[in-house]
Amino acid sequence: MRVHLPTAAACAALALAWGCALPAAADAGPSTAFTITDPRITESSGLAASHLHPGVYWTHNDSSDGPYVYAVDSATGKTVARVTMRGIHPRDVEAISLGPNGDLYVGDIGDNLGGAWHEVWIYRFHEPARLQDQTVDVTRYTVRYDAGPRNAEALMVQPKTGRVYIASKNEDGGGLYRGPAELSTHGVNVFRRIADVPWVTDGAFSPDGSRLVLRGYFWAAEYRWVGGAPHKLTDLTVPMQRQGEAVTFTPDGRALMYGSEGRSSQVWRAPLSGAELPDSVPAASAGTTKGAGGTQGGGKGQGGAAAQDPPPSSGGGNGKTLGFGALALVGVLGLGLRRAIRRRRA
Repeated sequence: MRVHLPTAAACAALALAWGCALPAAADAGPSTAFTITDPRITESSGLAASHLHPGVYWTHNDSSDGPYVYAVDSATGKTVARVTMRGIHPRDVEAISLGPNGDLYVGDIGDNLGGAWHEVWIYRFHEPARLQDQTVDVTRYTVRYDAGPRNAEALMVQPKTGRVYIASKNEDGGGLYRGPAELSTHGVNVFRRIADVPWVTDGAFSPDGSRLVLRGYFWAAEYRWVGGAPHKLTDLTVPMQRQGEAVTFTPDGRALMYGSEGRSSQVWRAPLSGAELPDSVPAASAGTTKGAGGTQGGGKGQGGAAAQDPPPSSGGGNGKTLGFGALALVGVLGLGLRRAIRRRRA
């Protein structure tokens, strides 16, 4: 995903303001789970926890890569398989999600031209049983939105119904779009808006389907999923990352994994508690921790090098208020500059 200059400046200023305003998180907060070591992965824009291979997360590059999906071992940060999608020439891949039938859905849904592409695509293939470099056949679906083209970076498959949802991205706020009950390879699949959402860079359903998490660069929100619609539950603690564009639940539903673009990018693990936990997940007993793969163990993977991202943001107190105040101020300045540039060009 290409970031406009005013937006990039706003993000940098916000990172500085946030770092000054917020203290480091407590031990129970987000921590580095692993570092992606593959030099081919420079723009990780999506994450999905494997159903078949414990501790493995699927990811992909943004628009500058080919038809590839990578399986990364969270214990080492190393790529254990690269899957090539046969006959696919992706334009702007932005998201990945696993469906209830064990199929991977890859969202070629980005539109850096702000809604110039009338059609986008979803690619679907079964998660490989063996982790090795391989080429697979895929099913391709054509997608349009009911109100015209949209830029989007988040695609989520509901784990109980298998229905696909897309969250669009816009500086004035986006929308959550619902696909047909079953995607079809014949004709166009129309996605219809069902809710308003903020600026979203990725999203994920909990394994039991009772929660939906949407994230932006510096924020995340959790929704209770009831009757096929999101109901805002709470804001979440988010690690400060260079360009946060990925989120997924751990297989046990007890934590979120946050990813970022950039070479040797770090994936952070943020534990959930109380009402944040999915409905099927009981509260953990005191002192229990979960590793990146959802198994008993420490909160930090083996593959992380020296920290390259700033400390995670705190979830409460006056620091959060100052952080959101900085976000509002910088956002206004960045938006004003961008509009001024547009008027000058006009």
